[in-house]
Amino acid sequence: MQLEQKNVLLGVSGGIAAYKTPDLVRKLTAQGANVRVILTASAEHFVSPLSLQAVSGNKVSSQLLDEEAEAGMGHIELARWADIFIIAPATANIIAKLTYGLADDLLTTLALATSAPIFIAPAMNQQMWAAAPTAENMQKLRERNTHILGPASGEQACGDVGYGRMLEPELITKALCDYCHEQSNEAIFSGVNIMITAGPTREAIDPVRYISNHSSGKMGFALAKAAQALGANVTLVAGPVSLESPAGVMRNNVVSAQDMFDAVHNSIAKQDIFIACAAVADYKLEQVSTQKMKKQHGDDKLSLCMVQNPDILKSVAALEQAPFTLGFAAETQDVETYAKSKLVKKNLDMIAANDVSNSELGFNSDQNALIVLTEEKSHNLSPKSKDLLAMELLKLLHSEYCEKHGSRD
Repeated sequence: MQLEQKNVLLGVSGGIAAYKTPDLVRKLTAQGANVRVILTASAEHFVSPLSLQAVSGNKVSSQLLDEEAEAGMGHIELARWADIFIIAPATANIIAKLTYGLADDLLTTLALATSAPIFIAPAMNQQMWAAAPTAENMQKLRERNTHILGPASGEQACGDVGYGRMLEPELITKALCDYCHEQSNEAIFSGVNIMITAGPTREAIDPVRYISNHSSGKMGFALAKAAQALGANVTLVAGPVSLESPAGVMRNNVVSAQDMFDAVHNSIAKQDIFIACAAVADYKLEQVSTQKMKKQHGDDKLSLCMVQNPDILKSVAALEQAPFTLGFAAETQDVETYAKSKLVKKNLDMIAANDVSNSELGFNSDQNALIVLTEEKSHNLSPKSKDLLAMELLKLLHSEYCEKHGSRD
C-alpha cells in the first residue's frame, strides 16, 4: 500500500462534488493512509461531518479554535500532523484564497501553517474554470509548486459540459500514491545532467499545413518528472505538446526536427545522459511553400518531395565525448528485432522499444509497456502508468550507467 502510515489531511470546500469525499476517504484509507477531514462551513451543506467521521475513524474539524485541542490551537496541531494536505473539492473561492494567502477559516489557515505538500482538486462550473482570474490564480499556485489534480471534462451538475469536474476519487488516490512512490526513491542521479527529448516534431508544408505524428509527449514528460525526482538536473527539449512542465525541470520548446537538433547540440556537451524519447519526423519537405498551396483544378494528386531530417540520436551517440545514450523505438511489428538493429546501427548504450500498434499503450495513452535492450541484456517492463514505468526504466538506466562509468557513490 503506497500510503501506508501516511497522514493525509483532507480539506473539503463547498462544492457539489463534496458528496464524493466519503468515497475518497475510503479509497485513501484502503491504501493505508490515516485520514483526517476539515470542512468549511459551506461544505457542511453538501456532506455531513458524521459520514466523514464514520469512514475516516477520526473527528471531523471545522472550527479554527478548537477547545478540545492542546491550548486551543487545533490548526497548528493538524498542520504539524499532516504528511500530505489535499483539498478536494477546491472551489474557485478557495483557490482565490489560497492564491492570496487569506486565512479566515480552519482550511485556509492550515494551508498557510503546514509544511506538507499541498494538492488541490479543482471543481467548479466550466465558465468559472475558464475565467481569466481563475487561470491567473492557478498559474500562481503552480509557480509555488502546488500540485494540481484535474479538473476533468464532462457534464456538470448545472447542465453545462466542459472542464471543471473534480477528478474521481480513484484518480486522486492514484495521484497521491504515485507521489509517495516517487518520494520514496533515493536521489540516485544526484549531480547528474540528463537531457530528454519528448513529443512530436512538425514539418511545415506551407504557412498553414504541416506533417506530424500521434506522439503526445507523455512518456518523455514522465521521464523528465521521474529523473528530477531522482535528483538529476533535467533539460527537457519538447516538441509541440499541451503538457505542463514538471516542477524543477528546464524546458526548451521546439517545433521542427531541425529545431530539436539545434537545441540538443547547443547544450549536449554538458550532459551526462541523453534520452531520445521524442518521435522525430524522419523526413521534411525539400522546399517549403512561402504561401498557402492552392488546390489546382483538375489535379487529383499532389506530389511532395521529401528529404531526410538530421538524425539527432545518431549524431549524439557519434560524438567524441558522447553521453550515455538511451533511444526509443516505436514499432508496429517485430518490435524487438527492429529495436536491436537500431541499437547496433546507431551505437547506443540502451534502447526502449514499444508496440504502438496496441491502441491501449504508447501514443496518446497514459499506459505503456517497454522492451529494454542493451548489447547483452533484455528486460520486459510490463504495462503500467507512464509515471511508474518511467521510474522503473530510469532505475534500469542507472544500473547500466554505473556499470559503464563506475559507481558514483
